[in-house]
Amino acid sequence: MNKYILASSVSLLAIAAFSDTNAQSVARSAEQATRVDEIIVTAQRREQASQDVGVSLSVVGGEQLDEKGISVVNDLENAVPNMEVDSQFGGGQPQFRIRGIGAREYSSNNASTVGIYVDEVAHPYTVTTQGAMFDIARLEVLRGPQGTLYGRNTTGGAVNIITNAPTADFRAGFNAEYGTFDRYKVEGYVSGQIAPNLLGRLAAVTEQGGAWQYHRDTGEKLGDVNKTAIRGRLTWDISETVTADLSATYSVDKSDGRGFRLLGPYTVSGGAVTYPKDTAWRITGWGISPEMAAVAGVGLNAKPFRDNDGFDISARIKADLGWADLTSITAYQTFSRSEFNDWDGTRFNESNVFFYNDIDVFAQELRLSSNGDGPFHWMVGAHYADESIDGGFYTNFRGNPNLINTGYGQSVSAFGIFTHNSYQVNERLNLIAGLRWETEERTLDSSGTVVAPNPTPPAISYDTDLSEVSGRLGLEYKMTDDALFYASVARGVKSGGFTTYNATSATPFKPEIVIAYEAGIKSDLFDRRLRMNGALFYYDYKDQQVQGLEYDRDTGRLGKITNVPKSHIWGGEIELTWVPVDGLTISQNIGYKTGEYDEYNAIDGAKTDAANPPDGPWDIIITNDRSGERLSFPKMNYGGSVSYDWDMAGWELRAETNYNYRDELYSVSSSSIIDAYWLWNANFSVSPAGANWRAGLWVRNMFNTYYEETRNGFNGSARPTTSPNQGRTYGVRLSMDF
Repeated sequence: MNKYILASSVSLLAIAAFSDTNAQSVARSAEQATRVDEIIVTAQRREQASQDVGVSLSVVGGEQLDEKGISVVNDLENAVPNMEVDSQFGGGQPQFRIRGIGAREYSSNNASTVGIYVDEVAHPYTVTTQGAMFDIARLEVLRGPQGTLYGRNTTGGAVNIITNAPTADFRAGFNAEYGTFDRYKVEGYVSGQIAPNLLGRLAAVTEQGGAWQYHRDTGEKLGDVNKTAIRGRLTWDISETVTADLSATYSVDKSDGRGFRLLGPYTVSGGAVTYPKDTAWRITGWGISPEMAAVAGVGLNAKPFRDNDGFDISARIKADLGWADLTSITAYQTFSRSEFNDWDGTRFNESNVFFYNDIDVFAQELRLSSNGDGPFHWMVGAHYADESIDGGFYTNFRGNPNLINTGYGQSVSAFGIFTHNSYQVNERLNLIAGLRWETEERTLDSSGTVVAPNPTPPAISYDTDLSEVSGRLGLEYKMTDDALFYASVARGVKSGGFTTYNATSATPFKPEIVIAYEAGIKSDLFDRRLRMNGALFYYDYKDQQVQGLEYDRDTGRLGKITNVPKSHIWGGEIELTWVPVDGLTISQNIGYKTGEYDEYNAIDGAKTDAANPPDGPWDIIITNDRSGERLSFPKMNYGGSVSYDWDMAGWELRAETNYNYRDELYSVSSSSIIDAYWLWNANFSVSPAGANWRAGLWVRNMFNTYYEETRNGFNGSARPTTSPNQGRTYGVRLSMDF
């Protein structure tokens, strides 16, 4: 790690020295940074400067996404402190964690600990968030429990994705890039006035190619991206006091899945073949059985794949009532998932999975908020959601030639009322109070796990409900005109749910509750040349939802989401942006967190197996006291970027590099630890002064760092596999605006 910190320090000094020697000799571009930009956010559902918002908040501008290599929301983990996102076992089911709060599971039916919002509309099922990122204004990442301002309850935080709005003047443009493995992306938009009082914007994107893995037996390629999406937005001024914003997005993802590498020798069932440990980075393997191909509707030559599509439509109507503003958000989402993964990483069918889901979500939100200039700002609101998710997965497992189906149907009905209020006591002190009450009913109908050719038994119905209060108390104190201190205590709640992995583990797990204590400072220094923000937090965690075990007397060991009675997490973040000279911008961030179980008696699988007959019944259950054990997440991440803009001989030039270090992913099992890693990206672009186009070069994972996303041992600890991430890629980029 030290050599990379040294490298980043040398980079900073070299660019700073270069900027000093040229500062007097080149004309400054209008785009050169001379101060840290003021960023306007809507994290609290009204426009505010980010430095005036007393919450821990990170913002990534839409223009930064390509430079930072953010093509899907998961990539935010390399730009935001104390955030991790895993696509579970190489598939399209991501799990988000902020400050260590977040689950690891591969089913699609449970709510996320981190709320994902697109233009204020919640996406409660994270599998629906994996489409292409395009035409984005900014991304806001809020850390800590949410619920008193909008949407649904969450314990970890929220990611707000804000897309570009229609413009009054005509605008159009495109951005195209081409790179390694013939991967390309083309994004474009057109925006302007359609009729009096009616503005429109149409944007689209397609991403194609990029197959970088290959089959160890056949040499066939794997890894092509095949994503396309289109979005239309309308802004209609119905009257002087009423405005409607309408949005519709359609997306298709027919990309290849991620292949797995063998971490050790792998002997297939029956012993006919033993594969050696994979040493090549890009090597993988896959196969599909005739029975699996039939239910997936594909041929016997099928690769791991996704065949997902989604449609979202929403209407946001805002009315100025004179004494208050009324906002209504009506939204409907539908999403279809078909996804095949090969988790054993061989041509044999020993851990193959085909997921299928149909998701429908209707949501209605109403908010009434003050619009006066007085010291008291208030907002009250209500949110209703009606959700259905039908689906499950087919599996082929080692030693079992028969196809296994675990299907279910789930319905959710949720209603919440909330309020968020602030009172400006004086020029320095602002007090904040928020409250939410939410009720929720979840029902799961499942016949459990059915092994072909056995008939499907009658479905069993499971129910769980929620009736909880959450809230926030806080204060904001202006220490100076450019320095804000804030502190808060918040109670966050995440829904309970059902484990849908197998036959008898669908009994519900309980909601989790977090009491979050936080204090922080936001400051602009040296005439806004330096911005430094920091926060400290302590989380008191009750009924934390974790991946655990249970035993059925007749069938034995089962994976199940369980609850840890008590645990805690603490840590902090620092974010810094510095403009030491005109044109040079240096951004740095660091996050640290650690936690442990305070009260947790967990089943010891190895000892329980040894204490019972090999084929059951399993009557003796042995537990271990895991109190004091460290929680499983990376302790630290450090990241930043250095960019320099300058003019030379009638050209505008920009050089940028960004980097991120992530600590090891801790696990009590040494074979499941994912090593720490560094990632570096770099960009260089050029444009004639005042021109409407710009061309550039880019490289991602510049030092070709090997790093992994997940590890698993579905076929036992003696046959571990891993899903690796891609190595170095590079290419060209062209953008143009009209």
